[in-house]
Amino acid sequence: MRVVVLIDDGYEELETMGPIALLRRGGVDVDIVRLEKEDVTGRFGVQYTPTIPYENYDFEKADCLVIPGGPQHKVMRKDERVLKLLHEFAKDKMIGAICAAPTILGQEGLLKGKNYTCFESLNGDFGGHFHRQYVVRDGNLITACSAAASVEFGFALLEALTGKTHADQVKESVYYGFDH
Repeated sequence: MRVVVLIDDGYEELETMGPIALLRRGGVDVDIVRLEKEDVTGRFGVQYTPTIPYENYDFEKADCLVIPGGPQHKVMRKDERVLKLLHEFAKDKMIGAICAAPTILGQEGLLKGKNYTCFESLNGDFGGHFHRQYVVRDGNLITACSAAASVEFGFALLEALTGKTHADQVKESVYYGFDH
């Protein structure tokens, strides 16, 4: 399985790095693709390297597209490449979006008739069914509400890609000795 995480300046670090770490811990290949600049800086000044330039990445090889939230969502919702990519993945691949990022899906009509969550104050009339939960899965769509949901979001992605048994094994290695 291969996941591509799309970032730009202003990405939310927890929503990006937490799921990446959990997916990699679970044996999933993860590529980090940047929209424009060579050095992409997160909302709180963290730079993630290495990243792959958007124009150099073969999105066909990815099984899942993940879009973290943070101020970057304002740039992504206006980028025609991102919008086209979302529609392509929505046909038959998995999409993960957290915090503000699900609103991009909503504005593109990709939440119509779907169960979803997002940062509640950004929720609009997207034609779907909003749930006030950390993580919501509806078919090939996994959404999460905020940075606080980053771990659950990562595990939901891992389970969808590798199965519940494997995801539970990875979860046990993280929560060793604690109920979860």
